[in-house]
Amino acid sequence: MHKKKPTEAITLSPFLKWAGGKRWFADRWLQLIPNNFNRYIEPFVGSGAVYFSLLPKAAILSDLNADLINTYQAVRDDPAGVERLLQEHDKNHDKVYYYQTRAKKPKSSLERAAWLIYLNRTCWNGLYRVNQRNEFNVPIGTKTHVILPNDDFLSVSAALQKTQLFVQDFEETIDLAGKGDFIFVDPPYTVKHNLNGFLKYNDKMFSWCDQIRLRDSVVDAVRRGAMVLITNANHQSIRDLYDGIGKYTILKRASVLAASSTHRSQTEELVIRTWIGG
Repeated sequence: MHKKKPTEAITLSPFLKWAGGKRWFADRWLQLIPNNFNRYIEPFVGSGAVYFSLLPKAAILSDLNADLINTYQAVRDDPAGVERLLQEHDKNHDKVYYYQTRAKKPKSSLERAAWLIYLNRTCWNGLYRVNQRNEFNVPIGTKTHVILPNDDFLSVSAALQKTQLFVQDFEETIDLAGKGDFIFVDPPYTVKHNLNGFLKYNDKMFSWCDQIRLRDSVVDAVRRGAMVLITNANHQSIRDLYDGIGKYTILKRASVLAASSTHRSQTEELVIRTWIGG
């Protein structure tokens, strides 16, 4: 059984930046996580900020983004190889090299992992976006460093030895949860009337129907004895969707989507917890 670490315990920093990532949650709100649980399960893993802060003894991480999961697998299996390729990207990085590299997605899993990390660290705002042909199309950003001071791929690899990694729909992952497991659910923030109820999720659309399907999957997991924490938009349609399922907490944070810090504002997010107690 995993027990929550004291606040001074060693954690890892995510090696990726991800839109909607939960570094801010991991930095300030881990007290909302249950004190004890069996497995940690995350069906929309993204940068894995909460996972790397908790470093659970057993975990299931999944996402529909096959390149993302391939990157986790490559770092787990060959951290030195990933770092070696990143050093090559770091040595060659400039505007011409960025666009040449972006246009040529490697076939080998190791090279594709380093390719994704390189683009993630040098593209605009760490955004992952693909076109209708599933081609990465984010322009170059202002960051010039590919190798970061806090990189620790060996420790990330060691942590990931204790995880199962899947490319699959969230429902398949949540269905794996049993009594005493903890599920951290951080879906795309679709609300009922936002863009007619659709948001881009990797190369697919995440619809309001998916939000309903997610709610039903969460309810089934709770009935099996799992503990679930959901983060979502603080919107009436979301509060109505989860009415009667758990306890609501509204968290305020700074929005980080604007290019300039002067244009960033406070935003609210809704946290729903399905268990009582610590």
